[in-house]
Amino acid sequence: MSDDPFLLVVDGVRLEVARWMRADAATPILLLHEGLGSVAMWRDFPERLADATGRTVLAWSRQGYGNSDLRAAARDPDYMHLEAARLPALLDALGLERAHLFGHSDGATIALLAAADDRASRLTSLTLAAPHVFVEQVTIDGIAAIRERYDELAPRLGRYHRDAAHVFHGWSDIWLDPRFRDWNIETVLPRITAPVLLIQGVDDEYATMEQLDRIERGVGGEVHRLELEACGHSPHRERTDVVLDAVKKFVAGARSF
Repeated sequence: MSDDPFLLVVDGVRLEVARWMRADAATPILLLHEGLGSVAMWRDFPERLADATGRTVLAWSRQGYGNSDLRAAARDPDYMHLEAARLPALLDALGLERAHLFGHSDGATIALLAAADDRASRLTSLTLAAPHVFVEQVTIDGIAAIRERYDELAPRLGRYHRDAAHVFHGWSDIWLDPRFRDWNIETVLPRITAPVLLIQGVDDEYATMEQLDRIERGVGGEVHRLELEACGHSPHRERTDVVLDAVKKFVAGARSF
């Protein structure tokens, strides 16, 4: 079990944080959630990841999510860049000198942007589940389709966020904004030298393998790739055992999965 979630003030914003402590003093793993995620929406994955790796695992709900402070303004297309820029302050507040990052969807993209920063030496490696580095039509279509189902999804989202409408519309509105169609972070990829493990479901309903192809071609460090059959957009939930085994090997330094 994790410690009870607590609120940590980072740059004047109260963020919900949870920690799954392990005795091993090895570099901890920091989880970056998806566009509709939060601490609670990781469910039992952090504890299972801590058990599998023997490392402390931490997760936080970004501003606007979970029980963190709400956002005061609508998002702009650079919202993931802004989140990445806040990561060093979060690491400081958590007392972490270094960390492995495990990011899912939006969280994976934020991890990439953070690793391209000049201060990225604090990031030991990146595990990226269903990352995005450019906008595909399948992504737009998938988000448009789920927006039509918001009334159906709202009760479930309400169990994980203090303001489900704030979360859902903040995320879907910017992805469907015409200004976002040209969003692309491929130019920063060559600056990333930390080892990268890419994980994506073959049946991902929000992206194609072109996302992984471009990351693999673009980053400046070593890349390892895991494509999972019978798996959609959430590999850590749909193929948990395979993902846990791969991350355990990856953070320990293995390069074969």
